[in-house]
Amino acid sequence: MFKKIVFGSMAALVLAACGNDTGSSASTNQASTPQTEAGAASLLARIDNKGTVTVGTEGTYAPFTYHDESGKLTGYDVEVTRAVAEKLGIQVEFKETQWDAMLAGLKAGRFDMVANQVSLTTPERRATFDKSADYSYSGPMAVSRADDDRIKSFADMKGLSAAQTLSSNYGEMAQKAEAEIIPVDGMAQALTLVQQKRADFTFNDSLALLDYLKKNPNSGLKTAWTASGEEKLGAGFIVNKGNEEALAKISTAVDELREDGTLKQLGEQFFGVDVSVK
Repeated sequence: MFKKIVFGSMAALVLAACGNDTGSSASTNQASTPQTEAGAASLLARIDNKGTVTVGTEGTYAPFTYHDESGKLTGYDVEVTRAVAEKLGIQVEFKETQWDAMLAGLKAGRFDMVANQVSLTTPERRATFDKSADYSYSGPMAVSRADDDRIKSFADMKGLSAAQTLSSNYGEMAQKAEAEIIPVDGMAQALTLVQQKRADFTFNDSLALLDYLKKNPNSGLKTAWTASGEEKLGAGFIVNKGNEEALAKISTAVDELREDGTLKQLGEQFFGVDVSVK
């Protein structure tokens, strides 16, 4: 998944896109126990019988899953889940769970699926879980000052200064671009240095940066470069293996929401752009 590295001060995103994986190795190991046949069958039965499906999510990971000022659980992943449930004619019950225990909880049958920006980026996870059709994509992105038009391609960053954490994948990306790296502690500091003209740009995860730009329309910053679709990772609903038929129905609902514009609308609501396409 994409989280926990990037957002730094903003939270925790990501990015499996850059080698970050969703969740801890501990949770992955705990989740490696095979699921029971009864558990596998129940998800399909609940969908077919228009029952209630339980969904694990953090509830503390804005803008994907969080509580708004009124206390309501919302966020991109949460609202996509509600839209899928409406499409399938089922009820949804969210089970808020700490990230480290989420995949273990799924495997143990405490909920039917997970909606929390998860990408199955490791062989261990792919051996244990399946993922629905992707409902969002993220990848590397560069932000510069709004009045700086020097960056039009990756090659244009050569010789410019990039505010990056040295040990991050994005720091490595800046080195690959042959940029001068200005060390920082996290994304918030990097963006401040770019605003103050102490750095020319910064790399980070696209969803983290889009979230920042959406919440700070007067930041004086803009998207300068975005990775190609081939470099992006998708996030979808995660279920235990053995739920192929149920997962097919969920994926069909996701595809229909993409086609009817619902995912685009939700992306614009939470990120300012459609994040359901590469």
